[in-house]
Amino acid sequence: MAWPAFDQTQLERSADAVATLARDTGVFDEVRVLRAAIAGTDEHGQPAVLATRAARNGKPTILLYAHHDVQPPGDDALWETPPFEPTVRDGRLYGRGAADDKAGIMAHIASIRAVSEVLGDDLDLGIAMFIEGEEEYGSRSFAQFLSDNKESLRADAIVVADSGNWDSVTPGLTVSLRGNARFTVRVRTLDHASHSGMFGGAAPDAMMTTIRMLSTMWNQDGSVAVEGMTERDAPTPDYAEETLRDEAGLLSGTTPIGNGSILSRIWNKPSITVIGIDATSVAAASNTLLPEVTVVISARVAPGQTGEDAYAALERHLRAHAPFGAELTFSDVDLGNGFLVDTSGWAVALTRDAMRDGYGVEPVDLGVGGSIPFIADLVREFPAAQILVTGVEDPYSRAHSPNESLHLDTFRHAVATEALMLARMNARDL
Repeated sequence: MAWPAFDQTQLERSADAVATLARDTGVFDEVRVLRAAIAGTDEHGQPAVLATRAARNGKPTILLYAHHDVQPPGDDALWETPPFEPTVRDGRLYGRGAADDKAGIMAHIASIRAVSEVLGDDLDLGIAMFIEGEEEYGSRSFAQFLSDNKESLRADAIVVADSGNWDSVTPGLTVSLRGNARFTVRVRTLDHASHSGMFGGAAPDAMMTTIRMLSTMWNQDGSVAVEGMTERDAPTPDYAEETLRDEAGLLSGTTPIGNGSILSRIWNKPSITVIGIDATSVAAASNTLLPEVTVVISARVAPGQTGEDAYAALERHLRAHAPFGAELTFSDVDLGNGFLVDTSGWAVALTRDAMRDGYGVEPVDLGVGGSIPFIADLVREFPAAQILVTGVEDPYSRAHSPNESLHLDTFRHAVATEALMLARMNARDL
């Protein structure tokens, strides 16, 4: 985990292990473990692996991306098996990072091994492999890493193996991603805590004020009510409410939120989630008016709107709807833009064909409700490169959640698909 609260030497071990895997393929001219500076600070980011092989005989170059850092495990009690002990059960491999994104790394390594073994000296494709070490922590040094290593990373096509598929048997090519706006807001109403019996009913406590303020961000149906946050108008495949219930784990009495088709709510519309709150715990609760409450808000931004514009709309809204003159302080703002893939290029067609042959079924163009903000950095640095967002996850992978898992047959098909991609790019002249 890239968070400072966790043992950072584990990330170094992870990077070294990935570097060894890359070297052992025998394909790369150079394999390095590198760190880049974090802009505006005296710090450096987490260790990343950069492996490079020059193209030969006029062949294209492909950049393969994944990340070796993972989310924290959360509450160990919620895991059926230990989060850092890989366990195979019913055709799935369980463990933190099994799907997000250790499988992305191994799909790259396995496909390179396969193509190298089959093509031998006829492998002329240029390959750069960039395995990041801080994607789950905001990719804070990503832009600087690209700048520092621009020539080594330059490619005709870029595969970002950090997304998902339609289901465990149907591959997906991600063609749209929502952006993100994540920030912390402190709500303060009193200069000290007070007795709730003596002053309750006259002095506004921060918790009640925060609840009232936050509730204004949603309409009655749960859709976003913040003026200035936009939606994208685009068709979506059929997706039944029963599927949502099954895949998202809705309780029997819980109804979906929002309006329009279900996938339009996930792919093309904004969402707002309160992901953290600092206040008195239940165990320590007392009859006290809280002077301040701090919350972390994570908004997903519709493709086509910048994270900066969405954040500005959110801050305006909260300041306009803070009741009782509450004092608001905003901090830790993290923004990322969405992404729309240009699907007209040769690499997209080649990838769809490889998916069709690797999985044995027709691929689906996907939108994704999650965000991969660094793709905007890739587009800025390499505007001529075609971006291919792929992955190994299926709807039951539970990435970021307890009992994260990888469907092993999906992984096998993903490896076959990427091996076909590499072999067919190797057969292509620039």
